[in-house]
Amino acid sequence: MRISEAQELIRKIYGERDRKRGVKGTALHLGEELGELFRSLRTSDDDNLREEFADVLAWLLSLADLLSVDLESAFVERYGKGCPKCGSIPCRCPEV
Repeated sequence: MRISEAQELIRKIYGERDRKRGVKGTALHLGEELGELFRSLRTSDDDNLREEFADVLAWLLSLADLLSVDLESAFVERYGKGCPKCGSIPCRCPEV
């Protein structure tokens, strides 16, 4: 599934609720899901990690959709030619 297809699917499933919730409420839910993902990383529960990664992606897609950001094209524009800073694949930027 392409990112644009996933964004469209999430719009069909949750678009009406997301619009009612608004950008701020949706962003807060994304933050909650990130917290759940971080907790899951501590436990190394692979099944739960998969679920939490999927939830984070779904909320990110919802937020992008509310803000009329085509996440697939934004990603390609930013990373499609390699590292946004050095332009290389793999990145050759000095590690900090």
